[in-house]
Amino acid sequence: MNAYVVGLIVPIVILLFRTSTNRKRRGSPADVGGDPGYAVRNHRFASVISSAWEDVTTLAEMFEHSCRKHHDKLLLGTRELISREMEASSDGRTFEKLHHGDYKWVTYGNVFESVSNFASGLANIGHVREERAAIYAETREEWFIALQACFRRNVTVVTIYASLGEEALCHSLNETEVTTVICGRKELKSLLHISGQLDYVKRVICIDNDVPSDASSAQHGWKLTSFSDVERLGRENPVAADLPLSADVAVIMYTSGSTGLPKGVMMTHGNIVATVSAVMTIIPNLGTNDVYLAYLPMAHILELVAENLLSAVGGSIGYGTPLTLTDTSNKVKKGTKGDATALMPTVMASVPAILDRVRDGVFKKVHAKGGFSKKLFDLAYARRLWAINGSWFGAWGLEKALWNFFVFKKVQAILGGRIRFILCGGAPLAADTQRFINICLGAPISQGYGLTETCAGGAFSDFDDTSVGRVGPPIPCSYIKLVDWPEGGYSSTDLPMPRGEIVIGGSNITLGYFKNDEKTRESYKVDERGIRWFYTGDVGRFHADGVLEIIDRKKDIVKLQHGEYVSLGKVEAALLGSPFVDNIMLYADSFQTYCVALVAVSHSALSEWASKQGISYSDHSELCQKEEAVKEVHASLLTEAKKARLEKFEIPAKVKLLSDPWTPETGLVTGALKIKRDIIRKTFQEELSKLYAK
Repeated sequence: MNAYVVGLIVPIVILLFRTSTNRKRRGSPADVGGDPGYAVRNHRFASVISSAWEDVTTLAEMFEHSCRKHHDKLLLGTRELISREMEASSDGRTFEKLHHGDYKWVTYGNVFESVSNFASGLANIGHVREERAAIYAETREEWFIALQACFRRNVTVVTIYASLGEEALCHSLNETEVTTVICGRKELKSLLHISGQLDYVKRVICIDNDVPSDASSAQHGWKLTSFSDVERLGRENPVAADLPLSADVAVIMYTSGSTGLPKGVMMTHGNIVATVSAVMTIIPNLGTNDVYLAYLPMAHILELVAENLLSAVGGSIGYGTPLTLTDTSNKVKKGTKGDATALMPTVMASVPAILDRVRDGVFKKVHAKGGFSKKLFDLAYARRLWAINGSWFGAWGLEKALWNFFVFKKVQAILGGRIRFILCGGAPLAADTQRFINICLGAPISQGYGLTETCAGGAFSDFDDTSVGRVGPPIPCSYIKLVDWPEGGYSSTDLPMPRGEIVIGGSNITLGYFKNDEKTRESYKVDERGIRWFYTGDVGRFHADGVLEIIDRKKDIVKLQHGEYVSLGKVEAALLGSPFVDNIMLYADSFQTYCVALVAVSHSALSEWASKQGISYSDHSELCQKEEAVKEVHASLLTEAKKARLEKFEIPAKVKLLSDPWTPETGLVTGALKIKRDIIRKTFQEELSKLYAK
């Protein structure tokens, strides 16, 4: 065999070996029971895991174990508030700006002492283990302490989004028969509005000291106590811990639900420990040197798992808010530091909407500078993109380091300059945003796929997997199975990739919905081997290397008049790539032949375009009415649709621009920023009707 032939064969053999190894290393077929389908497990474990420790099966044990091991290490940090100031904008409106100082830290040992004291205080004010307590507050240090304290008394915690509407709040508290509510001053005001409708609340513990003067009135039927007084009472009158078992319900988590009233998901201690244990095995070198920035709602399972994970490995948790996240965030006083700059975290969790805003902000500044700076940035970005896509012609090694130092260092400084890992969940992450994080922040970003019903567990992309649009193999505590959905045309025997409804099984699958047996029976099944499965309603496919990709959702399918099926969520995910779109909802009427869309516009992008076009307007509401603006945004959507190779019938034929943002406070999106489709449809019913009437 001559050298030429060897030269051809050897690289091919190496490539085939690498491909084969890569296909085996992320997921492996699993032999499981239940409904027939294509099942996969994490290849590194012969079966699903339930705990990373031999002697730890509950969250109370996990926290105590970590506090003893890391007694003198810093655990919780909160920034000192120096001042609140009101600033006027160019249009005459005033906005609150916050001036925060440095982080003040508390050690593991001191936090454990506070947790133990608060747990004793709960017993002293009359709360018994058979009663449920609700935490209804923004993410903060006291939220974490209250949670762990309840666990030490084996008290089930009901978690409620701080942004939840009054009807849903009343429903959640009454359905779970909550007797003690732990809340902030702002949330206490909401409780006052519905106090007459609350059937079981006896005690309210306010985290803040400056409570409304009428909050303790006997007419509300509750006794008001401060957080610090409960802690003091417990310190003076200690009560022995009453620790839970693995099968005990730790949390009833009320999702902010995209349809109707929220449902309470019952999670056992074992469920959450399983997810924490699984994620510990797949984030590289996670440990005592890591600093986590906590700003997402802790009433969301992603944040609750993340904070318990960091405390389990000896990391530090610094608290912030979405409105003070960076130096240029809305509530940060000009010239002062945002949370990320002050904390300099190494690890973050995020939802796509927040990362999209970081990306858009950076690109906006780059385009505004123009000239040599823009050309240099574009060159650096292109060189690194080639490398991440596997090209030998991209920037590697020393060149990569130089680009990071001279070009991307300022971008990395936005989030503190030390980020080494980002976990993204809650919704699909746009490919452009994922690449932006890889290149500009120089850090791997792993997409996670899970639900409240699976304790956030499901799939988690490997840190070294640079592919886009996929969510990784099953995490070690889960099996994932694809079950046939004939109506949608998906089958687990499809080639080249099995497809079907995603069904997740394992030790992280929750018990079901509180006081809702019908919905529980619809979505949960236990097979002949005792494995508990949750039917997600999402549709996915497995790649050859065992990595899952989400491709559809059963509930979002609408059949148009001529028989075409439109996946609303899939189209929305594609159109979110438009720079003019802050949020979007596609709407399809089965009696029509085309789709329409409601677009909550990006004020900055639309204003910049209007300025370049010389278009005058008094406010954004007026700008959104202008025909030129509607045409420009629609053209941008068509561009994104073409990139995503959408069918003609999937592309919105008409759009309505909306100037007001969709936030959890408006009730149009959930705390995780997912759109509430039914509520948006009802809110803008007149606008949708006009789109079809034209």
